[in-house]
Amino acid sequence: MASPWIAIGALALVAIAIPLGMMVVSSLLRPTVEEQGKSATYESGEIPTGSTRIRFNIQYYMVALLFVIFDIETVLIFPWTVIYRSAVGSAGLVAALVPMLVFIGVLVIGLAWAWRNGAVRWVKSPRAEQRRQERQRQ
Repeated sequence: MASPWIAIGALALVAIAIPLGMMVVSSLLRPTVEEQGKSATYESGEIPTGSTRIRFNIQYYMVALLFVIFDIETVLIFPWTVIYRSAVGSAGLVAALVPMLVFIGVLVIGLAWAWRNGAVRWVKSPRAEQRRQERQRQ
């Protein structure tokens, strides 16, 4: 009687061997001549301008992360509100309310920390700041 682990091991071996074999064959068959076009920056058919290193403002990522966190919060709170009435009846008000209040409290503390550290404060461009100062002088 064969062990089921033999079948699992054989499947794992095949799952590893096929991609490795494909990579080995493709590395043997591909051309090794360096082309200038492969190392050039691609900008949708336009002539590349400047280098590929562009400095992005970290605020975009911070706002996106905060959006994701609070979007997930909404996804988690909605089902809880749907079953809240039945949970109160069987477990009691405190047992149903405390875990969600702790969850919301942790998120509020995180938002306060992000706000205090300036993660939600949008950075203005020097040009926009200059225009604002010019308007104030007029």
